[in-house]
Amino acid sequence: MLCLGIESTAHTLGMGLVDGNATVLANEFAVYSPATGGIHPREAADHHAANVGPLLRRTVETAGVSFDDIDLVAFARGPGLGPCLRVGATAARTLSLQLKVPLVGVNHCVAHLEIGRAMGVHDPTLLYVSGGNTQVIAYSSGRYRVMGETLDIGLGNMLDKFGREVGLDFPCGPKIEELARSAARKGSDLFDLPYSVKGMDVSFSGILTAALHLHEEGGALEDICFSLQETCFAMLVEVAERAMAHRSSQELLLGGGVVANSRLREMADIMVKDRGGISWVPERKLCADNGAMIAWTGILMHNSGTTTPVKESGVDQRFRTDDVEVTWR
Repeated sequence: MLCLGIESTAHTLGMGLVDGNATVLANEFAVYSPATGGIHPREAADHHAANVGPLLRRTVETAGVSFDDIDLVAFARGPGLGPCLRVGATAARTLSLQLKVPLVGVNHCVAHLEIGRAMGVHDPTLLYVSGGNTQVIAYSSGRYRVMGETLDIGLGNMLDKFGREVGLDFPCGPKIEELARSAARKGSDLFDLPYSVKGMDVSFSGILTAALHLHEEGGALEDICFSLQETCFAMLVEVAERAMAHRSSQELLLGGGVVANSRLREMADIMVKDRGGISWVPERKLCADNGAMIAWTGILMHNSGTTTPVKESGVDQRFRTDDVEVTWR
């Protein structure tokens, strides 16, 4: 089984080729990066449309296969930006019809989790942190259940909003991480920011406002970035630990683009080791939005008997993690 996966939920157009053993044969990217400001959905979609053909050819060439070798086409059905999602879905439908192979529409969030589980994790508690999503998830009774989530904006989105306001280039997360690391080496001051944990849920809008206010008052940007990371990551680790305790779980799986941050991984690892457990995180290229995770989840769904008829392959901008019937577990 060889599946081509297409990811196009936001700024990244990704294509991956994965076989039935979860071996990634190719995982290629074309990333839209706005000159100023954040992501404009129509401009990002235009970027994806212009790059679909070249990226598809590069993916097949990198894998060393032919189009005739492809047995399945999967695409990110949502959640995400509507114009961007429709580019990937249109390309996937076209390929499915032209190659005469089945089509599978994949939940983007679930794909982040499944590519992590492919490392051999058994039944972990899942901390999913990306641009548009922040959730603590566990599998139960045929679905991925959301045990806690952000009440306002995703952490990645919040970091990008802060970065844009203080003059950092997009994407801002890696630059904030670099500034925070520099502050930590110097022995940074930890600013008092709102610690917004409400049961199993978290909130980031108040922290964003407070951090921007500190910057307006002349606070050192490195110290603010350090404080922002330490506070937000501590919140996430707290709710993840509470979920692990509730489930008597000894495994924590991190997924989503923000978990590429080394400090978040370090804090999560410390917490899990204190519990006598183990934390798992995919390699960096598989943490970011990518086509390989879509392809692998497409294989799991197909092998369990789930495919998507072309007539029913519309995208869903608000496709929740717990909307998916997990037939493959």
